[in-house]
Amino acid sequence: MTQKNRLSGGQIDPNETFSFKFDGKSYQGHKGDTLASALLANGVRLMGRSFKYHRPRGVLTAGSEEPNALVELRTGARQEPNTRATTAELFDGLVAKSQNRLGSLRFDAMAINDRFSNFLTAGFYYKTFMWPKAFWEKVYEPIIRKAAGLGSLSLEDDPDVYDKGFLHCDLLIIGSGPAGLSAALTAGRSGAQVILADEDFRMGGRLNSETHEIGGTSGAQWAAATMAELSALPNVRIMTRTTVIGAFDHGIYGAVERVSDHLATPEAGKPRQILWRIYTKHTVLAAGATERPIAFENNDRPGIMLASAMRTYANRFAVTADQRVAIFTNNDDGHRTAADLHAKGVKIAAVVDVRADAPSSMDYEVLHGEVVNTKGRLGLSFAEVKLADGSTRTLEAGALGVSGGWNPNVHMTCHQRGRPTWNSDLAAFVPGADLPMGMVVAGAANGDLSTHGALLGGAQAAKSLLGIKGRLPKLPETEDAPVNVTPFWYVEGASRAWIDQQNDVTVKDVKLSHQEGFRSVEHLKRYTTLGMATDQGKTSNMGGLAIMAELAGKTIPEVGTTIFRPPYTPTAIGVLAGRHTGQDFHPKRLTPSHKWAEERGAVFVEVGNWLRAQWFPIAGETHWRESVDREVLATRKSVGVCDVTTLGKVDVQGPDAAQFLNMVYCNGFAKLAVGKTRYGLMLREDGIAMDDGTAARLAEDHFVVTTTTANALPVYRHMEFVRQCLAPDMDVQLISTTEAWAQYAVAGPNARKLLEKIVDVDISNDAFPFMACANITICGGLRARLFRISFSGELAYEIAVPTAYGDALMRKIMEVGEEFNITPYGTEALGVMRIEKGHAAGNELNGTTTAANLGMGHMVSSLKDSIGKVLSQRDGLNADGDLRQVGIKPVDPADPVPAGAHLMNADGPVDATHDQGYATSACYSPNLGHSIAIGFLKNGSERMGERMRLVSPLTGVETEVEIVSAHFIDPDGERLRA
Repeated sequence: MTQKNRLSGGQIDPNETFSFKFDGKSYQGHKGDTLASALLANGVRLMGRSFKYHRPRGVLTAGSEEPNALVELRTGARQEPNTRATTAELFDGLVAKSQNRLGSLRFDAMAINDRFSNFLTAGFYYKTFMWPKAFWEKVYEPIIRKAAGLGSLSLEDDPDVYDKGFLHCDLLIIGSGPAGLSAALTAGRSGAQVILADEDFRMGGRLNSETHEIGGTSGAQWAAATMAELSALPNVRIMTRTTVIGAFDHGIYGAVERVSDHLATPEAGKPRQILWRIYTKHTVLAAGATERPIAFENNDRPGIMLASAMRTYANRFAVTADQRVAIFTNNDDGHRTAADLHAKGVKIAAVVDVRADAPSSMDYEVLHGEVVNTKGRLGLSFAEVKLADGSTRTLEAGALGVSGGWNPNVHMTCHQRGRPTWNSDLAAFVPGADLPMGMVVAGAANGDLSTHGALLGGAQAAKSLLGIKGRLPKLPETEDAPVNVTPFWYVEGASRAWIDQQNDVTVKDVKLSHQEGFRSVEHLKRYTTLGMATDQGKTSNMGGLAIMAELAGKTIPEVGTTIFRPPYTPTAIGVLAGRHTGQDFHPKRLTPSHKWAEERGAVFVEVGNWLRAQWFPIAGETHWRESVDREVLATRKSVGVCDVTTLGKVDVQGPDAAQFLNMVYCNGFAKLAVGKTRYGLMLREDGIAMDDGTAARLAEDHFVVTTTTANALPVYRHMEFVRQCLAPDMDVQLISTTEAWAQYAVAGPNARKLLEKIVDVDISNDAFPFMACANITICGGLRARLFRISFSGELAYEIAVPTAYGDALMRKIMEVGEEFNITPYGTEALGVMRIEKGHAAGNELNGTTTAANLGMGHMVSSLKDSIGKVLSQRDGLNADGDLRQVGIKPVDPADPVPAGAHLMNADGPVDATHDQGYATSACYSPNLGHSIAIGFLKNGSERMGERMRLVSPLTGVETEVEIVSAHFIDPDGERLRA
């Protein structure tokens, strides 16, 4: 239970002790620790196994770039695989378990793979799994599937809640190191709306890991004071534990806030994580830089880590990886780590520097040479050094810090296909000129590796982006050391020098890729799996690129680099889904009259996401057909009411609204009079019918377009595409108002008499004829809209009020309609009446039919252009004998006419070659006393009265039918114009 590697100081709270478990063994840590720092404090170096060879792995870094120390956290349904121990915040009772092993972590049976490494080299799967062909399904695929992945899932339902949210700001600052804090101070003091986001639970970035001073105080103290000032500013939002995962179009960034990951269970009512969509005018990327390792023989043993990570563990977490440490470096940063550890009482075995002009030290030995090999079965014990004079030394050390220089974190600058550029002074890629909209990069992410450079860059970035006038605030004094690095990527002669430690990619693998012709950086990545691990190559890519450049005889910028993609770090599927799980995955949308319909005992049906009343059974009815037949007969006899709110509604407004609809619909709308409604047919660009509906002109510059329920979203999306891309010069705006208005169809001979009791205007036939529309008031002043349109073939109106009044209007209609024996009807009766009238709907608008098929070829205006017009005139869509919409009735009234059945000639074979057409919609017509259908028939308009067979081989139905007009009821339209 002793923390033998715990140092004094740091930014943990030694007075608050947490107990936790790793692989069943109990340990202790402190508040402010990560799981990795707590394990190191307890002398635990072995934390995982590599993916392919199952080699022992310890922590390499101290941040989200960690490739090795991946663990499973928690148990049961909350088990979380593949969590980086370096970012997992310690809490009391934390349970962690190593993964990717067979047996215990110390005795992993799958380590046998390492013995067969000569047969499991880069690309072996491309060669091996190709033959024999019969082995793939029975042998290779099961093995691959079993080996895939690192951690394991609990296979239980996740009990936690995830959420999504939206934020807006003038300036988003990504990263809270010196550049980020300086930018936040500058912007925050100016009054701009600022969001400061950092993936760590403690703001300050590298300032928390360093000992140099800022303005006479430590970097950590300066960061804390700065955060206190920012927290007091009402215009600054501080977001800790928040990773900005991607830069997307139009200044939108995705960010994941880990609200409760640092707790055993989320607090009541709190989500575990939130996915934020941040809309920002400007962005300062202050994501810092990542130190890179050096490849040498057996450089992957537990205890070997980045020198900057050692410094972080010592200065921030008061932990040393071991009491005796060696350093291997090609720059001054390695010496900084040695000095900091020495100051804390850690024994420095030696600093091995590849540079001939390496600085000397009075506190520890500096060797000019290279680390060529290491020893130790499950952790580092010795490091072998080859000196510049050719002699060798063996250093006894339990930890080795490696520093190969720094790579600016350019990932976010590449999310919109920007390309980084090479900086020879840093021997690294820095952000290029093609940045996401409104972004400026500052600090180490931009190649300014000194603290002064970062402070200055952050302040300048905020000032320039926000247009702040005046001079910059005086910056505190701090270190401004130049970069002094000698590029050194790997030690020559090493047979197993590891580049990508998670995926077990070695220098040898890169050489093999070059040898076999896979020399493009994209091919190198996929052939060797370099950079395809969970860290996305943050610690491995540069080494692989440098080696490939050397082999190809090119410079590193000539070889290039791969493009980075979102997310910046691995992201839980749960937070991407948010609350869209269970019932919320397919949420039900309720009509305004839903509560009233429930009270009436309605039977509901899912129509897309909507729940609509299908029919309204009454006492004594035992079959749904009884209810539907009653509703149809009652509506045609007197009056019925149906909730049609679900029809898509789009407000089209602007001086060019009529011109826009003229383009969208194939028939004309430019001359439609105010106060009139017109039926419209919309074509796809390929000439196929997309949707039908109505467009009502309420004013010169205001139309209300209705669509079918099923196509409400696709039509609105199509109209927006036309507005933005095909007609950007038109002055027109679109707003989807489907949910804003409750709308009811009132149909039947007594529909006018009923509405006259509600509306405040004259709706006589002369004052409000068929296809009229108007903004009106009802019930003494409530604003409403009235349309005289009919889907049933009866005298009918559709009346709309703001949704909040929808339930009240339905109850009012039912109240005043009592004297007319008003009948509510559902979607089934609605369908029966539209089939009786021959109206096309979703079954007919099936994505294959044309205006001509629907009998609406005359609607495609020859006097104007419209979307789909030209392609609708193709010969293939207008050939002799094309399908035409027809009505179908059985010769024997007792016979069924099922939808989906095919029309065949009265005589002849029944097969696809002799197929004449098919029935699309069918129902029983209580008005006619038999089943009917509408469908499509070859040359159908000329085959009225012909007797045919309607066959459904799948269900064994064959019915003799007669081809008739699709208008079964009131073919001349006298009722709807009454």
